[in-house]
Amino acid sequence: MAEVEAEQPVQVGVSKPSGVPVGAYDKKCIFCKIENQEMGTELLHSDEELSCFRDIKPGAPHHYLVVPNQHVGNCKSLGKEHVPLVKQMVEVGKQILQRNSVADLTDVRFGFHWPPFCSVTHLHLHVLAPASQMGFMSRLFYRLNSYWFITSPFWCLNSLTEEDVRSVMARSVCAKSAFELWGRGRTHSELRTSLLNYSPEKMSPYVHKESTYRINVYTFNKTLLFADRIKKIDALEYLPFEGTVSLKSPQHIFCLLEDYGTDPNNIPEHPNYVYFGRWIADGQRELIRSHSVKSRHFIGNTSMDAGLSFIMTNHAKVKENDLVFDPFVGTGSLLVACSHFGAYVCGTDIDYNTIHGKGRSSRKNQKWRGPDENIRANLRQYGTQKMYVDVMVSDASKPVWRNAALFDAIITDPPYGIRESTRKTGSHKDIAKAPDGSYADSHVPVSQAYNLSDIFADLLHFSAQHLVVGGRLVYWLPVYRPEYCEEMIPHHACLQLVSNCEQTLSSHTSRRLITMEKIKEPKELDGLAGAPDPRCSPYHGHNAFREKYFSGLNKRSSKEDTRADVDGK
Repeated sequence: MAEVEAEQPVQVGVSKPSGVPVGAYDKKCIFCKIENQEMGTELLHSDEELSCFRDIKPGAPHHYLVVPNQHVGNCKSLGKEHVPLVKQMVEVGKQILQRNSVADLTDVRFGFHWPPFCSVTHLHLHVLAPASQMGFMSRLFYRLNSYWFITSPFWCLNSLTEEDVRSVMARSVCAKSAFELWGRGRTHSELRTSLLNYSPEKMSPYVHKESTYRINVYTFNKTLLFADRIKKIDALEYLPFEGTVSLKSPQHIFCLLEDYGTDPNNIPEHPNYVYFGRWIADGQRELIRSHSVKSRHFIGNTSMDAGLSFIMTNHAKVKENDLVFDPFVGTGSLLVACSHFGAYVCGTDIDYNTIHGKGRSSRKNQKWRGPDENIRANLRQYGTQKMYVDVMVSDASKPVWRNAALFDAIITDPPYGIRESTRKTGSHKDIAKAPDGSYADSHVPVSQAYNLSDIFADLLHFSAQHLVVGGRLVYWLPVYRPEYCEEMIPHHACLQLVSNCEQTLSSHTSRRLITMEKIKEPKELDGLAGAPDPRCSPYHGHNAFREKYFSGLNKRSSKEDTRADVDGK
């Protein structure tokens, strides 16, 4: 369950008092000495409440510790009164990262080590970035969803109206549900105290005599028997509900949420944290099932997963009546997702057979594609055929569009040379042309290799020319993880980087979802003086991705073969 509730640092367990009173100075505590400037450690941040300094054993290129100036024990010492403190620690961590040129706050890891896995019993928040560059041991020590490094499936949002939440949930395929939080605690006793302290004025519109309601019980990482769920609902009798219970069509739905951690092999008897709130809206995770490529009419070897397609669509802010273009359209998975939100869609691809739905099928037990397997049929399957503009065979390196801002969004997944080859038309040989520069009708274009660096340079240049100002480019960039750095991200003077998110493919490869927004027209660059931005030069290291990808596979295979030989001796 991915309910919209709770920030990572808030996930604390059973409270245990530390040996030192909260707020006291512990002369034996090294962190107390550091923040008191007794150790000569450089403080990157220091105010009345918090200090920040570098970790002595960094687990990432940027690894900082944020600590309260007053002595607070480990995370087991935290109570609900410490929530503002923890939130402030997170904000300081973000500020330090931004001050040290870490722009991508999606590739960051925050968290606390759970006793006995913390070496210093002074509360300290680990701030690591980029998380994608953490080594093997660091990924183990700061592992997400582990019982020693605290994370959570819940996320707490503040300062949002109910209308804001509904608009987000109407698009999100990542969040499951959103609730108005009425109370929370580490135990049901603490939850009761929290709920009884909740504002009666905020409760009254939903608990009066004329209202109808239902209470659901949701658990994360544990399944409860029906009888146990009923007992937990009955235990909420202290709530001032005066309305009538309606299981089929209630006016208001309330939920009791229990978090049993993230380790399926070590499920606690009692929840780590419990929440109670009023249901506001569900997310759109049903789209992942209804648009699954398993049930899609027309698919190929590289058809994009439905969930990722909708995530890319949201990154591009696709909306009704937008015109969206995919220059590497393939079987049109991205067009399907965009059309769902009311956008007109079109695309191109160099592969004639894919565009026309011909050739061998990608389905099991089916040799050839059927007569109606094409992108238009996919949109027809989901009732969005009216949003289909057209697709055509075209070379992305030689755009056929007039020079104008045409598209509200460009969304694509370029080929990496793994399952699909990187090709463009052209030849190293001289091919005779007619005097007017045209080819004969019988001419068949010759294709040649299309380097990844050129693909991304052409894609950014095309987007700068053909996106409207404020329009977005969203695409996948494959990277070899041991060599990744932010300088690998292609840049263009007309496009501003909005986000950079990683999807791990293997221990040595991943791909990054890059979102860019057009901020100016290319003609505005003509009047700019000075040297060109060196970041806008193509990064040629991408060209060796295919070799590095298979090199990593071969190394892993050889290791497995060696291990098998050793085991057999």
